[in-house]
Amino acid sequence: MNRLRLSVATALIALLASCGSDPDPNQYGANPDLPEQQRGLLPSMDVARPTDWGDQRPTVPQGYMVAAIATDLKVPRQALVLPNGDVLIAEGKGGKDAPAMRPKDFVAGYVMEQGSASAKSGDRLTLLRDADGDGTYEGRAVFAENLNAPYGLAFAGNALYVANQDALVRFEYRPGQIRASGPPVTVTQLPAEINHHWTKALAISPDGRRLYVGIGSNSNVGERGMAVEENRAMIWEVDAASGFHRPFATGLRNPTALAIQPGIGQLWAVVNERDELGPNLVPDYLTTVRQGAFYGWPYSYWGSNVDPRVRPHDPRKVAAAVRPDYSLGSHHAPLGLAFSVPAMGARFADGVFIGEHGSWNRSTPVGYRVVFVSFENGRPSGAPVEFVTGFLGADGKARGRPVGVAVDPRGALIVVDDLANTVWRVTPAGRQAAPTPNP
Repeated sequence: MNRLRLSVATALIALLASCGSDPDPNQYGANPDLPEQQRGLLPSMDVARPTDWGDQRPTVPQGYMVAAIATDLKVPRQALVLPNGDVLIAEGKGGKDAPAMRPKDFVAGYVMEQGSASAKSGDRLTLLRDADGDGTYEGRAVFAENLNAPYGLAFAGNALYVANQDALVRFEYRPGQIRASGPPVTVTQLPAEINHHWTKALAISPDGRRLYVGIGSNSNVGERGMAVEENRAMIWEVDAASGFHRPFATGLRNPTALAIQPGIGQLWAVVNERDELGPNLVPDYLTTVRQGAFYGWPYSYWGSNVDPRVRPHDPRKVAAAVRPDYSLGSHHAPLGLAFSVPAMGARFADGVFIGEHGSWNRSTPVGYRVVFVSFENGRPSGAPVEFVTGFLGADGKARGRPVGVAVDPRGALIVVDDLANTVWRVTPAGRQAAPTPNP
């Protein structure tokens, strides 16, 4: 049976590949080019096949250098820089096998498998330490294990928060500790039925009182029925003390990373949009998240552009849909978001770094990189600038796939690569190693 499924999938992929390429239009910024919708039996699908980095490494801008600070991890996804300079890595892979409803579901599963790491889910947090501040993280320890596909990470006071695929949990944390002092305490359960989009992004308010959890949809555009979408495709606001939660913003298909804007306290998100309307629809985006706002899913996209596949239509929802702030391009799959600091250098001092995992649902790949979007007057401005590339080689194979990004205030970008199971560190070249605070 597996051999038959493989043969069918291979034949369908070959048919898709024969349909030609799909160039990436200019879809960046507040006013992206939105082409006509394209619909058919199967959309374009292809993913870059994995290969090793070998003696290569990612490419960074002139004046910067990159080094691997951890390898041989178990599906690393997100990173958190702790106040003493330690780096915490969430390792895990979640989701459940939902019944295939259409030919596309079957083929898509096979295609995505070809571009995934073979490592087993770590279901743990790994701590990295650079004790002498020379940029080499010689210390490595398992901080906590036996978790359930941990993804989002946040810290405040003496509490470390982890968003597993099924629950938001809390560990007590003392500066410098290398292992959790006890089991996690559950703050609140999170939706986990089917779990088509299993990742649970996480951010915390500056005062540490409120947590924000990104919860993705259970489908592309509600084809499994809206009953399975209850409490999904939204961002929750959670009271850190009581666990009480409420919808903060809705209609976000898959909010995969959240961040609080320094000095302002504004919540931002990157969102993976819907598929099967063509290789150049619908743009993934970066946006402010407004309390009580509805962002369109599944009824419309990029404001009031109606998705005709959704039945019944809901004109009132479409009319209420908020237009996102900044398009990142269609199918780039942003999974990481972090605000920069002046220590990253003048050109990259004010803005956000975004990890783009890369497409699987178009014949010409896009993403597979980390970009920087500059800010002016607190808002995105200009086209994205490639900051870390080389994950997709000239041979069309993927050496890595960036996921989470985190900024070390001392002047380093941490990039999590879940294909190579590696964590990369990018710094301005020639900078003297900043002293590491006492553990």
